[in-house]
Amino acid sequence: MTRAVIVGAGIAGLATALRLAQDGWDTLVVERSPTRRSGGYLVNLLGAGFDAAEQLGLVPALSPRALGLFTTVLVRADGRPKLTVPAAVAEAALGPRTMTVFRADLETALFEAARDNTEIRFGTTVSAIHQDADRVEIKLSDGATEEADLLVGADGVHSATRTAMFGPDHRVDLPYVVAAFPLAHPVAAVPESAATTFIGPGRTAAVVNLGPHRSSAFFTYRCDDPTRDMERGPVEALRTAFGDLAAGVPEALRHLETDPGSAYFDRVSQVRVPRWSTGRTVLLGDAAWCVTLFAGHGAALALAGADQLGSALRRHDDIPSALAEWETGLRPEVVKRQALARRGMYQYAPPSRFHVWMNDVTIRAITLPGIRGLVRRGIERQNR
Repeated sequence: MTRAVIVGAGIAGLATALRLAQDGWDTLVVERSPTRRSGGYLVNLLGAGFDAAEQLGLVPALSPRALGLFTTVLVRADGRPKLTVPAAVAEAALGPRTMTVFRADLETALFEAARDNTEIRFGTTVSAIHQDADRVEIKLSDGATEEADLLVGADGVHSATRTAMFGPDHRVDLPYVVAAFPLAHPVAAVPESAATTFIGPGRTAAVVNLGPHRSSAFFTYRCDDPTRDMERGPVEALRTAFGDLAAGVPEALRHLETDPGSAYFDRVSQVRVPRWSTGRTVLLGDAAWCVTLFAGHGAALALAGADQLGSALRRHDDIPSALAEWETGLRPEVVKRQALARRGMYQYAPPSRFHVWMNDVTIRAITLPGIRGLVRRGIERQNR
């Protein structure tokens, strides 16, 4: 039986384990964290991401957890509304084959689907990697040594596997910080089944009210020294960057004070590696390509990448050939998403008030009935 060791129990790692196990592989997942993570941000599954969720058998488990579409109210700093984007606009633009869920719920669905046929070791890291033409030897922090036909580095944007096998200079840090966290209780200042979103020069704050344990907050901002803000922590950093806002932001930040560990809080980075594989070792998900939250397709690409990797390995007996074919097929989509993310920075952190005004004009245009079809066709073209 062919064996794979997968580093990382996030979306990319669990999806890879699930797909390979479905194809008869013996799979082991090792995860640095001592327990499964909770919280996180909203993820959209559309295009190839929705197709992969369907192929992996996740849709029945995800459907009850789907958050659905909601109205978005763009607001000024003092909370006064500027314009409203009805849920019907998003529905018309995105079409029926899309799903929005919390990242933690997607990881839970993957974990529950994979755990019966995959060994998962938490609190475990890789100490050393040695490979030849026939096998990969992986030494683990628990003292074990594993031999495998394939090693998959799915350990995120700060991937130790990438550093060990490809060197340290492939992460491109950008001058932005992002934070997202769940809200156990809705924020009173945000209408029910809606989100309030403030977009100003260099920053965005959004608070979503979809009911108890279905609400969340999202923040991103341009920052001259992201390392300093990482050291300060999410509570102090977000208070400094967003403390002047209304429209549910103060209450969301008070919630964060009670549970700062629930926040995803990191600098924004992309990963650009000339090759995603070497020999029998391959990178997948954010470890390989990290398109950033500005692109909005990280989870979808992780699922699609895992599913397509499984298909390539099924077609080839020679693993390096399978990895090369897989990368050739997927890389153009990743390059496109990374470029879209760079443009997305102007949407989430506009450099000036003029850019904010241009964003408002664009959003107003999208709400016009005659424009919705054009937007939908544009999204469909992007997701082909």
